[in-house]
Amino acid sequence: MRKIQTELLEIAFEEGGPKDGPAVVILHGWPDAPCGWDSIASRLQAEGWRTVIPYLRGSGPTRFLSKETPRVGSGVALAQDAIDLADALGLGQFAVVGHDWGARAAYTLAALFPDRISTVSALALGYQPGGRFEVPSFEQARKFWYQWFMCVDGGAEKVRADPAGFARIQWETWSPADWFDEDEFARTAESFSNPDWVSTTLNAYRSRWRDGEARDSRYEDGQQRLEKVELISTPTLMIQGMDDRCDPPTESEGLERYFAGGYRRLLLEGVGHFPHREAPGIVADVIVNHLRDKGSR
Repeated sequence: MRKIQTELLEIAFEEGGPKDGPAVVILHGWPDAPCGWDSIASRLQAEGWRTVIPYLRGSGPTRFLSKETPRVGSGVALAQDAIDLADALGLGQFAVVGHDWGARAAYTLAALFPDRISTVSALALGYQPGGRFEVPSFEQARKFWYQWFMCVDGGAEKVRADPAGFARIQWETWSPADWFDEDEFARTAESFSNPDWVSTTLNAYRSRWRDGEARDSRYEDGQQRLEKVELISTPTLMIQGMDDRCDPPTESEGLERYFAGGYRRLLLEGVGHFPHREAPGIVADVIVNHLRDKGSR
């Protein structure tokens, strides 16, 4: 593990593969950690890519440099963190792979920094034009119970009291049963003990649906620019589990018109919300092919 300082963060990240290989920045989701990408990263490294997998703000050893920095969890903030890390490492153009929160950040990177991103591979989360959060249908609102729970002050206190327990509920309900073991969850849950994990998590969800949550003026310009972007020019692969019980396939249908640079959507039967963990071999194959086909090397 390496650490590097940006303006706001000391970002911890896992790195592997040839130093002179084409770079792939891999962004984990919520609630997850870089270890979930071990199999995919190993395959990419063996194929000649350099992988960089940061712990997102609020996760694992990544730390804010100042107590005064608002612990915002927006997609724009996550995308800027990725750019700041890439700049610190001297990465010019790079491919981005992301799951869940990481997928949102990947789309945001392609929208705000199209010249920097060669390809996008997004898992579990469909593209949201303009970064907009629409109030969901009744059926989808039931799946988003955890978001409403965090918007209630008493619910937020419960999350603060047991962050790993809250995360585990999502693991147990977002995919078919028995897809992970105790060691896998325990290793991942170490990231949730970061003192800023809860505050970043709560901000990410509460700020979608409530007024008055903490904001950071550094991201206002990026947010305003994002709201004007409908089309993505970066070649994009979207991987969706057909048995995803948080963001089902219906939530990612019919988005082809938003991708001017090409778009492929792959549905995986029997797979839930964590395709990179549940079907790592298939996911690695399609990501490698996407990177090769779209010139990310």
